[in-house]
Amino acid sequence: MLEQKFSKRSKYAAASQTREILKVTEKPEIISFAGGLPAPELFPVEEIKAACEAVLHESGAQALQYSTTEGYLPLRQAIADRLKTIGINTTVENLLITGGSQQGLDLTGKLFLDDGDTVICESPTYLAAIQAFKIYNANFAEVPMDEDGMIMEELERVLQEHPHAKFIYTIPDFQNPTGRTMNLERRKKIMELANRYNTIIVEDNPYGAVRFAGEALPPIKHFDQEGRVIYLSTFSKIFAPGLRLGWICANQTFMEKFVAFKQAADLHTDIFAQRVAAKYMELFDLEAHIQKIKAVYLGRREKMIECIKAFFPTQTKYSAPEGGLFIWVELPDNIDTKEIFAECLKHHVAFVPGESFFPTSAKKNTFRLNYSNMPEDRIVEGMRRLGDVLRRAAVEEL
Repeated sequence: MLEQKFSKRSKYAAASQTREILKVTEKPEIISFAGGLPAPELFPVEEIKAACEAVLHESGAQALQYSTTEGYLPLRQAIADRLKTIGINTTVENLLITGGSQQGLDLTGKLFLDDGDTVICESPTYLAAIQAFKIYNANFAEVPMDEDGMIMEELERVLQEHPHAKFIYTIPDFQNPTGRTMNLERRKKIMELANRYNTIIVEDNPYGAVRFAGEALPPIKHFDQEGRVIYLSTFSKIFAPGLRLGWICANQTFMEKFVAFKQAADLHTDIFAQRVAAKYMELFDLEAHIQKIKAVYLGRREKMIECIKAFFPTQTKYSAPEGGLFIWVELPDNIDTKEIFAECLKHHVAFVPGESFFPTSAKKNTFRLNYSNMPEDRIVEGMRRLGDVLRRAAVEEL
């Protein structure tokens, strides 16, 4: 009966369906396109080793001591400098280092959401954001997307239907799970709508630096004149996810509250990891490292699309992302990808069924593929197995 002591909020806490899927796919015989994992062979292990040694040699005691909640100043300055190159003029005072961008989502939910508040989001959207906001008993209002991102006419309709919505959550660059990118016109329009309807935008950008095709677009925060955009990002996709380093960029009023909540949560992000990241950027060329990542991911994306064309049923629809980690696949309406997933596991191949990415609706005929984590030969073999299952399912449904 001890569970009677749980808080009311605890009933909204449940393990992510996808995390449970990933446990199954960790078996070495499984070719997994399920996780959003960077390629481990691209981690700069030797360079990080050198940065660790330099940190311990130069400032070992400080690197192992408690530190400030806001984060290591040289790292925040390096982030501010990087943000300026993409059109966000900010200062270290407007930056908070977090335990990955996932902590940024949690702190955002904690700061803004009361029971029953509404979050406006893309449909589909990032499942771990759904999980983070559901903990605070949020409701969700989904906005349909097309190949150019969130449809602005639909967003305005939703804003009118939910005038007290706390914020719009969006991933404008290589969206998770669809891989789609919001075009320039819509980035300007979403900012205009946020101003007009007096709401906040939470711009989540874990993938923006991993653009390997097309023209780079300014972040939504570039157009923010009223301090309405909270910008989240991370080193996970361009450096090393195990270090758990992300950041929040927000106006000073928001930042004071974020710092207070962060301090209550964990005092500060791992200071040794922060110093190592800053030292790495001092000693080595992060941009050159990102270029290596992009070249590999472009080849893997192209190989996966080749395999979709070669192995999947002809009625399959799929996205063709210009960056990021994911391809979104849509099958005929009468096919349930959870059933497909179960069959695929028998053939030692895995993906993420799409249903988990819809907080209120349920499109059972979709799934997400990750191309970043598997080498090209494994992509070909895994996609061949997946295609065999899909073609059999398509025949059975005729």
